[in-house]
Amino acid sequence: MNYLGKLVLAVFMLAAICVPTMAADGQHKLVLQISDNSAQKMNTVMNVAVNVSKLYQDRGEEIDIKIVAFNAGLHMLRPDTSPVSKRISNFAASMPNVAFHACNNTRTAMAKKSGKDVPIFEFAEVVPAGVVSIIELQENGYTIVRP
Repeated sequence: MNYLGKLVLAVFMLAAICVPTMAADGQHKLVLQISDNSAQKMNTVMNVAVNVSKLYQDRGEEIDIKIVAFNAGLHMLRPDTSPVSKRISNFAASMPNVAFHACNNTRTAMAKKSGKDVPIFEFAEVVPAGVVSIIELQENGYTIVRP
């Protein structure tokens, strides 16, 4: 294959990789990662979830969103330390297409350090490891974004 043919093939391959695709079930899939104990970043994650949900709803399309919290970001899902406690409770109740994953590795480390149990909001699912959850979601067609 000549240079021009290789270049055209490379452009088509790049376009195929860069164009987001919809899952086979007709549903878009998004993972939002939070690993910082920052009210601003936590609010940004929720804002992104709302904006993406609205855009797809306006198009008549579905999107499934997972917010995965680990490391210092786990504070988002702790009723005792969450800087966005009030908003996240209302958010979770009003956004049925958004699920929360709380990293149990981080939870265990926080409990060990503090010497007491680490509560997690009841609407969040505790997963063995946040990063592993992200890997597995990506393997199942989710796009990962860290706002």
